[in-house]
Amino acid sequence: MSISSSTIGSGSQTTRKTFEFGRTHVVRPKGKHQATIVWLHGLGDKGSSWSQILETLPLPNIKWICPTAPTRPVAVFGGFPSTAWFDVGDISEEAPDDVEGLDASAAHVANLLTTEPADIKLGVGGFSMGAATALYSATCRALGQYGNRKPYPISLSVVVGLSGWLPCSRTLRNQMEGSHEAARCAASLPILLCHGSADDVVAYNHGEKSAKTLSAAGFQNLTFQTYDGLGHYTIPEETDEVCNWLTARLGLDGSQS
Repeated sequence: MSISSSTIGSGSQTTRKTFEFGRTHVVRPKGKHQATIVWLHGLGDKGSSWSQILETLPLPNIKWICPTAPTRPVAVFGGFPSTAWFDVGDISEEAPDDVEGLDASAAHVANLLTTEPADIKLGVGGFSMGAATALYSATCRALGQYGNRKPYPISLSVVVGLSGWLPCSRTLRNQMEGSHEAARCAASLPILLCHGSADDVVAYNHGEKSAKTLSAAGFQNLTFQTYDGLGHYTIPEETDEVCNWLTARLGLDGSQS
């Protein structure tokens, strides 16, 4: 599936990019379908990697949708093409934000969720760059619009980010201020962030600072979980935490082993 920036952009025809998304993998619920979550992989990965992990989780009531990011030049790799949800040159608060790429990926996630039944709870989660995109989707949900001011169409029930960071963090608080609806939505949106203290790709302090930035901006229903000694990968203790948190927040019927 491709999304042209002109379809979600400001209407300007001066820059037109088309993002060609890769294959989407779906893990069907093994029990009663109660929730659908789009799960986003990290930089250089693909949707199939995470679909294999998610299939093993004791969450029979969740349908998982695992898309694959577009293959595009990535600045942090010196312009070498890689699967990436947006361009990134440096994982830090000072790095410029690729709002166009973020908007395209957030719109792709929203499009994948728009066809779900009306009684199904919706969520987005991810690992590393996928987590960053999930958190960007959370801010779009609260603000009611993408970075390009086009309306955000999805009501999210949960957001999960593992080993990630918050894009556009420098402008978030100013954007949130003055909007009672954004504040109300942010306060009620459950977010789970997990980060390893030994992460050598996305430094722990970036994850911690992102959590503090979100909290300061009004995202009050936020859990930040630290894993001592964990690097840039996931472990059973972390996925257990995600399962328990999702079961509680989504009011799922329960798990089966």
